Amino acid sequence: MVLIPSLQRCVQLLLLPLHVLACLGFWDSFYKKVFPYVMAKVAPIYNHKVYKQKQELFSNLRKFAGPSGQLMLLEIGTGTGTNFQFYPPGCRLTCTDPNPNFRKFLLKSLSENQHLKLERLVVASGEDLHQIPDGTMDVVVCTLVLCSVTNIKKVLMEVLRVLRLGGAFCFLEHVAADHSSWKYFWQQICCPTWKLIFDGCCLMREIWKNLEQANFLELNLQHVNIEQPWMPVWPHIIGYAVK
Repeated sequence: MVLIPSLQRCVQLLLLPLHVLACLGFWDSFYKKVFPYVMAKVAPIYNHKVYKQKQELFSNLRKFAGPSGQLMLLEIGTGTGTNFQFYPPGCRLTCTDPNPNFRKFLLKSLSENQHLKLERLVVASGEDLHQIPDGTMDVVVCTLVLCSVTNIKKVLMEVLRVLRLGGAFCFLEHVAADHSSWKYFWQQICCPTWKLIFDGCCLMREIWKNLEQANFLELNLQHVNIEQPWMPVWPHIIGYAVK
């Protein structure tokens, strides 16, 4: 459809200085420092929108604790630590994020959630978690991360590697809308500029297909709609998969 590229260019013109900085190679390093401040403001608003969904998703984490009774939890793309409030007391937490500039925000969230114990804080992408040994995690959590990773398949392979047998992968991700809908049309228009503003976030990924193709023993997945005026991230998937 010719209309979509034309409208994409119109949106890009509205934020032309950002696109110029990106073309010149200045945007990425600058935004890596700014993005944590943006998320520190945006994440609590989003958390309020999905509070019930997160509360339900994380309510049964304790049942995946290992033989020792302690819950070893790895969060990929921890960001500012907005999920910490939902984790059970005594949870032993390993946090990873490719952006080291999130550190001070994450530590602030930990100071406000002293029911958790931080085991490790690792600067790493979801595609390469080599610092985490095989089969050492009871639960892996990933929320609003698979939209921006380079390779979803590699991330899920790493999730399966670090999980122990019987462990769970918990996820909450925004996804592509139905292709025949106006929502998908709007996602296509916004996507190039959205990626630039939100650190590579893609609006049109069909992440449920990647989860269905991964080698999990069990997959519990729901499609839900999170109403967010003027934000093209309405459709979500939520659930957990067992190794």
